[in-house]
Amino acid sequence: MIRRTIINRERLFSLTEGGPIVHRDKSGKVSPHWLSACRDERNSTAGIMDKIADPLNIQKAYRRVHSNGGSAGTDEMDVKELGVWLRAHLQDLSEELRSDSYQPAPVRGVRIPKPQGGYRQLGIPTVKDRLVQQAIHQVLNVRYERIFSEYSYGFRPGKGAHQALAQACTYVKSGRPMVVDLDLEKFFDEVNHHRLMWLLSQRIGDDRVVKLIYRFVKAGMLEGGLMSQRVKGTPQGGPLSPLLSNIVLDELDKELERRGHCYVRYADDVKIFVGSEEAGERVKSRITRYIEEKLKLKVNRSKSSICPSYKLNFLGHSILPQGALGLSVKSDKRLKERVRAITQRNRGVELQHVLQELSSYLRGWLLYFRHAQMGRRMNHVDGWTRRRVRSFRLKQCKSVRTIANWLQRQGVKQSLSWRTALSGKGWWRLSNSPGVNIAMNNSWLATQGYYSLATHYHALHCKPL
Repeated sequence: MIRRTIINRERLFSLTEGGPIVHRDKSGKVSPHWLSACRDERNSTAGIMDKIADPLNIQKAYRRVHSNGGSAGTDEMDVKELGVWLRAHLQDLSEELRSDSYQPAPVRGVRIPKPQGGYRQLGIPTVKDRLVQQAIHQVLNVRYERIFSEYSYGFRPGKGAHQALAQACTYVKSGRPMVVDLDLEKFFDEVNHHRLMWLLSQRIGDDRVVKLIYRFVKAGMLEGGLMSQRVKGTPQGGPLSPLLSNIVLDELDKELERRGHCYVRYADDVKIFVGSEEAGERVKSRITRYIEEKLKLKVNRSKSSICPSYKLNFLGHSILPQGALGLSVKSDKRLKERVRAITQRNRGVELQHVLQELSSYLRGWLLYFRHAQMGRRMNHVDGWTRRRVRSFRLKQCKSVRTIANWLQRQGVKQSLSWRTALSGKGWWRLSNSPGVNIAMNNSWLATQGYYSLATHYHALHCKPL
């Protein structure tokens, strides 16, 4: 079992002296030990802009930005053009950063729909700004990684969703089957700029860096031909936003540790594991008050809840009572919605194109969900998907004669082929008829490139997390 940090009187000294240092003491005031540690960090980062502006660091940042790709910003320069620009302006860019004269451009606003409704606001910086943000991230992230909580898993090197899920399973196995699911309302859009700058200035001793980050978060957003000025939030889309979000929520991590809670955080998705619903109500009320009063963030009370772990939707998974991973209801629904979209019978594409698109999606989906206990579900979804593919292929035949002739070419007897073609059934019912099952059996589908979820799940699912 992964070791839990439980705060008590004996451990408080070690936490303030040798281990993780909490932001606030029991009275809710800023901890003097934290302020002292910040003072030492400020002294050691007094000239950190020189490291950020180092040409070697900028070139390293360029390689990362180039490999990430992405669309152009408001200046319409793409990543391919960035290399040419950088070769001619590397020293100029380095000098601008050192002299505190670099001015970020407005970001390009993009809204993308969320699976559960609504939209997520993205702010796409120019490639030059992404380059500078990446250079900042490379230097600051090394220093902040030393203080971040071990129970924070989002946007961190060497950590990811599967590690967060493994930790959550450990809590359920240890007798904490109830989950306090806290929903931070539009977190990236609600970050308080003044509070963020205060947190940065406590640990970064180089004012040039703090001012530059402030200019990034205050940069205007161009959307639909209209420019808007941001007064709060750090829109997703730039390399710096994930780090800033972890800096803001690190205070919440430390507070949860100080109170002795068993929790997992992935970005702004916070899950606290407790032993009973009554304990969950107390924790939810107190932590909600702390988030809103101290962190100046909003908790969406209508979406926050207390539920048993098997009803949870954490990173697409539920957690079964014995502590194993399951597939959440929402993930199951989204899987079928995506398969429906790919196999729509009115698409004007060939079967091979559909199967390639379906295979690409299902491979990635199963690789992520491979640890979930869902063998029976995969058998069901696989059979349903095969019928979707058969329905698609049948409709391509269009006429009765074409269906009968095609079935005969697939080895179906003439009498059965014509009975199938003349049955008058709809495409979906026809896809499960004996003649069609003979013509498009599992072996035939495999030769066409069909990706079987059931077969590959049993091959990938060697052991649970």
